[in-house]
Amino acid sequence: MPKMKTKSGAKKRFRVRPGGTVKRGHAFKRHILTKKSTKTKRHLRGTTAVHETNMGHMAQMLPFAGL
Repeated sequence: MPKMKTKSGAKKRFRVRPGGTVKRGHAFKRHILTKKSTKTKRHLRGTTAVHETNMGHMAQMLPFAGL
């Protein structure tokens, strides 16, 4: 059997919290910001948790995270 590898893109974008949830950043906040409203950009600040329906994919991408 080959070794399991962590997806290198996932390890740069996600962090596992102590409770077992996964922290992620918001999308749509990188460029073309002039046409987005101030309210939209304000709500995209900070981080949020990955939804529980996507946790199976997270467990595949981060096999050593204990998910």
